[in-house]
Amino acid sequence: MPRLIRSVVRTAAVAGTATAVSNRVSRRQSGRWAQQDQQQQEQQQPQPQAQAPAGAAPGTPQAAVPPPMPPDDDMGRKIDRLKELGELKAQGLLTEQEFAAEKQKVLG
Repeated sequence: MPRLIRSVVRTAAVAGTATAVSNRVSRRQSGRWAQQDQQQQEQQQPQPQAQAPAGAAPGTPQAAVPPPMPPDDDMGRKIDRLKELGELKAQGLLTEQEFAAEKQKVLG
């Protein structure tokens, strides 16, 4: 019976990992498509020229403000996975060694 439980837990861990990877790829691709759409819209719209600050020579390029970085939800996925592993351990479905090994995989 313990072997059956371990194989079920391993299968669940593999399926959960595969699902997490698939979701991450989907989110990354959606982000890329959104970024491409935004760039296309910016290229299609003429941008008004900003006035140079007082004392600056005309035609002097302005410093570009970098766009805000998208939030990295990788840490959120790691936390969710650790919570899931903790629940499996609390239910007795994972041994301490299996929990430690899976935790190490998640944390890299």
